[in-house]
Amino acid sequence: MIGNTEMIKENIVLIGMPASGKSTVGVILAKVLGMNFIDSDIVIQQREGARLSELIEKYGVDGFLAREEAAIIGIDVSNTVIATGGSAVYSDKAMKHLGSGAKVVYLKVGLDELKKRLSDISGRGVVLKAGETLETIYEIRTKLYEKYADIIVSEEGDSIESTVRMISDAL
Repeated sequence: MIGNTEMIKENIVLIGMPASGKSTVGVILAKVLGMNFIDSDIVIQQREGARLSELIEKYGVDGFLAREEAAIIGIDVSNTVIATGGSAVYSDKAMKHLGSGAKVVYLKVGLDELKKRLSDISGRGVVLKAGETLETIYEIRTKLYEKYADIIVSEEGDSIESTVRMISDAL
């Protein structure tokens, strides 16, 4: 048994770079804590009827970010682990909505590890503005993740179970 199994009344919001494991960790964390699970990327895809990469291509970065913000603001749940898309932190409005009644957990992964995990950044639906690279979005987003996080969990070299345990213990 991992950590505290008492029911948690508030939500847990997972933020971090693409491929940091938010969805995978989120599902297991929800099971361990007896909570529900939502992936905001799936919410966007269901609302829009298209994959993230298609939405970015169709509407451009700004259009996609507006749709992401609307989808996140529409999330009204309790006792739920919410895995966000890596770009959710670009919207202060969305992050304030998620952060009210929630603990925000930043799953921190180093740039070298992300490069290994993200072999196909465009096929994944990662928001990249013109001229941006993984390195530039890492630098920009890291500051935003740290700004919004209540808890920071470094995943370097840790297993999913270890990450879940660290989050559970920190709560």
